[in-house]
Amino acid sequence: MSYILSLETATTNCSVSLSKNGNTIALKEDARNGYSHAEKLHVFIDDVLNEAKVARSQIDAIAVSKGPGSYTGLRIGVSAAKGLCFALEKPLISLPTLEVLAHQYSIDSGVIVAMLDARRLEVYSAIFDKNYSQIRATQAQILDETSFSEYLSKGNVYFIGNGVTKTKEIINHSNAIFIENKLPSSNEMSAIAYDKYKKSDTEDVAYFEPYYLKDFVALKPKKS
Repeated sequence: MSYILSLETATTNCSVSLSKNGNTIALKEDARNGYSHAEKLHVFIDDVLNEAKVARSQIDAIAVSKGPGSYTGLRIGVSAAKGLCFALEKPLISLPTLEVLAHQYSIDSGVIVAMLDARRLEVYSAIFDKNYSQIRATQAQILDETSFSEYLSKGNVYFIGNGVTKTKEIINHSNAIFIENKLPSSNEMSAIAYDKYKKSDTEDVAYFEPYYLKDFVALKPKKS
């Protein structure tokens, strides 16, 4: 019997789940109020453990969504995960955020494009087949009318994530299907993390860093 605590903080969704043998048994998340991870993450951790009546000492591993995504959100999630791993002497499992997102939708044919909003016309995206095998590497790309044309010409392309809002305004194709109002959630992390746990596919806690994909750029404050 294996308990895995999963943390997802790559977007505005502050999400924590506890799973038992790959099945989610407790979930707490909030995507309504912007980036409130610093205030809510540790509260949510206590909530899911209390709901499941599982002590911290019973946790077998900590899983964290590693990015790409919000620089600050990823830092908060990874810092919390590493802190728990050090304190509890448990292994760290990292999961690609876009893979976690793709698992929110199932298809019989075609491909899934998991995408997160970046600045202006840019998105972070990765492409998966119907079995969630990644068939195109994660990229930061600027959208235009020809984006994903190679896949759209062959069959249905299912776009999912908060990058969909800008994508549907740019891409007009009969094979484009837009799955709206979806953010990465720790709920989908449960089964993926358990598979990695069984294979001892873990990270070096001391040296692990989030996958930012791009360097952090601080925005200049607006003049009052």
